[in-house]
Amino acid sequence: MSLLSDLVNLNLSDKTKQIIAEYIWIGGSGMDIRSKARTLPGPVSDPSKLPKWNYDGSSTGQAAGDDSEVILYPQAIFRDPFRRGNNILVMCDAYTPAGNPIPTNKRHNAAKIFSNSKVASEEPWYGIEQEYTLMQKGVNWPIGWPVGGFPGPQGPYYCGVGADKAIGRDIVDAHYKACLYAGISISGVNGEVMPGQWEFQVGPVEGISAGDQVWIARYLLERITEISGVNVSFDPKPVPGDWNGAGAHCNYSTKTMRNNGGLAVIKKAIEKLQVKHKEHIAAYGEGNERRLTGKHETADINTFSWGVANRGASVRVGRDTEKEGKGYFEDRRPASNMDPYVVTSMIAETTILG
Repeated sequence: MSLLSDLVNLNLSDKTKQIIAEYIWIGGSGMDIRSKARTLPGPVSDPSKLPKWNYDGSSTGQAAGDDSEVILYPQAIFRDPFRRGNNILVMCDAYTPAGNPIPTNKRHNAAKIFSNSKVASEEPWYGIEQEYTLMQKGVNWPIGWPVGGFPGPQGPYYCGVGADKAIGRDIVDAHYKACLYAGISISGVNGEVMPGQWEFQVGPVEGISAGDQVWIARYLLERITEISGVNVSFDPKPVPGDWNGAGAHCNYSTKTMRNNGGLAVIKKAIEKLQVKHKEHIAAYGEGNERRLTGKHETADINTFSWGVANRGASVRVGRDTEKEGKGYFEDRRPASNMDPYVVTSMIAETTILG
């Protein structure tokens, strides 16, 4: 095993200028992350200088078998915390050979919205709170839980300390550091209300980069849990009953919201979100109806509400924002399995272009 570890951690930079680029994309389900690696002649820092690549879309549910070629367009580069050195992770989106985005390519439309001059001038910032649950491999049950049984009730686990409360902290800390190494704007982590459930926050990040960074952070988490022999679940309600679900709250602000008088702009934006509540809910993740019940710090899925410091509302405005008359708000509706490209661009479209 030590030889294998030595080879995995081998530093190539003193032997060759060549690097390894791991191309990453989203598969046909909209949540399955795929990747494959290729050798490049030397270091690359500009995604436009990277070659396009192809893959078999019939094996990812994204193309028919008789016309299976799908083309990867490199969009963003991150440092590779696994191979290190000059090796990179490359976030890609997918197109037909004719250059049209395939139906599961949600980045393309998001990029169009963020490149709109009106949206770009508002410099939209996002902070995404990604919740997830660590699951026992081969058993659809959280780590630290007796198989088929339950731990003690919720209460001691949120931001808890101790072997019986903070279950999986080694994975969480490894992920935190991997994100920082990769260049992701990860701003924090914490244990969540349900044991075995955790959260990391990405942001503030502007525009399309928020989606890129959340997807790469998810990729890193999948890789680290792969190494650790556990599974990660982004299901919005992994355990039925009196247990908290998992969300991906989206904190959001524009330049005018952050400037003096911004609270009035925030209130107008919330009014626009209320008008399009159903459209947003439909795009905020599958299975969200199991989570948004009006219990466990959620609003009912069918009713839009907002309030100051109210974690039972659809949209929460913080006390500091109210006090200062400017700042940001939190859309608490997105599920943990939401697509960050869809959610971030939809909020911008509704509040700025709507």
